[in-house]
Amino acid sequence: MRVALLFRLFLTGMAASFTNPASAVTPTSELVELQREMNALLAGRSGEYGIAAIDLRDGYTASVNGTIPFPMASTVKLAIAAAYLTEVDQGRRSLGDMIHGRTAAKAMEAMIVRSDNLAADQLFAAVGGPAKVQQWLWTQNITGIRVDRTIAQLLRERGHLADIKDVATPVAMVTLLKRLDSGSVLAPQSRAFLLGLMRQCRTGTRRIRALLPAGTLVEDKTGTLDGISNDVGFITMPDGRRVAIAVFARGGRDRQPVIAELSRMIYDRFTDSVRNAVAAFMKLR
Repeated sequence: MRVALLFRLFLTGMAASFTNPASAVTPTSELVELQREMNALLAGRSGEYGIAAIDLRDGYTASVNGTIPFPMASTVKLAIAAAYLTEVDQGRRSLGDMIHGRTAAKAMEAMIVRSDNLAADQLFAAVGGPAKVQQWLWTQNITGIRVDRTIAQLLRERGHLADIKDVATPVAMVTLLKRLDSGSVLAPQSRAFLLGLMRQCRTGTRRIRALLPAGTLVEDKTGTLDGISNDVGFITMPDGRRVAIAVFARGGRDRQPVIAELSRMIYDRFTDSVRNAVAAFMKLR
């Protein structure tokens, strides 16, 4: 028990040296190496990528093009779900409410698990449309995300690669994910409901999940348009720590395999940080 306690204290001290968005602490070698590896991978690929990953336990972050806006596509459905669930938590709505012949719970399941666009627009309408979802984001002090159109309106328009509407920066998206996970935005039952749906996502098997070890817990939401492939969500590491990740890709080829490679790279580097801590601790004993 004494060894375990000392190790926990060691990890606590180690965490203080990691990059934290609220501090001016120098990035650790793990983060510097991760960003170098991601840039090296992307240097030989066509298209443009934006990536952000944040350790939800310690708050340290790695990103590439993290402040550049990218089209969200269906990843916006997380914000729709969060806006609706907030009203559930406030007692203004219920997951049992009927929305065009099915419960809100079933509509949300279709929207998150199967990325059903009709269900998304029905939930959009229920909360008051894109402007209300944008207002919800501002209320949560989340900037860097624009919600302008319904899914039907988005699909009717062209020029998605250069779109300035319905966009998010990778850093803003992981900020949204962090808030959803923290319990500061959604009540425990709403948080559990949303993460449970993300765990069942059927549209992302070739993206974040594709190259991770069998059995790794992933909760994600994809987004796809012509020339655009996105995946955002949570990866749970072997030691139980959770990492929020957002990968946006536009243009070029092989976007899905690149998302898979980037996700495995992030998984390996965050896992290595724990391995390195264990090795350092054992040397100190």
